[in-house]
Amino acid sequence: MLWVLCLLPFACLVWGAANEALGANPAEYLIRALGDWTLRLLCLTLAITPLRVTFGLPELAKFRRMLGLFTYFYVVLHALCYSAFDMGFEWSEIAQDIAKRPFILVGFSAFVLLTPLALTSFNRAIRWLGATRWRWLHRLVYLVAVLAVLHFFWMRAGKSNFAEVFVYASVLGLLLLFRLRRFVG
Repeated sequence: MLWVLCLLPFACLVWGAANEALGANPAEYLIRALGDWTLRLLCLTLAITPLRVTFGLPELAKFRRMLGLFTYFYVVLHALCYSAFDMGFEWSEIAQDIAKRPFILVGFSAFVLLTPLALTSFNRAIRWLGATRWRWLHRLVYLVAVLAVLHFFWMRAGKSNFAEVFVYASVLGLLLLFRLRRFVG
């Protein structure tokens, strides 16, 4: 059921693209929508442990990996749409854009840091790395989340539209506070 729910936004975007229902600028709509879904799924993934611990629901842990991989699926699509529709797969222009615009650099950094987490999310990788090293590596997800919110903030700064940014920053702040309390306490 969760697998289907995670694919539903993708299906809606594909349907919208096929039926020309993505507005006046479908490329921008796709890029933004995929970024939004990446951030939503990242927050949901990070919320699994606090929900599991707070409400005594250990069975939620089995969904964290799937949500994390769907987060990566959406960020890959987000990056591909940016590369294709905004930059025409001109790799030298993409590199210049990353260097020139801070919000692109921060988003690209989050994508790069998320990649080893997706690649090592399988049981064989956990055994290969060892549980302690694997856990330390996967703590990068908190840095990724901060970078993702910063990417979203700078992207919205051009339009002075921070309402959604505040919501994501608040959710992330609460999730990080939960982790900090568990780490310190």
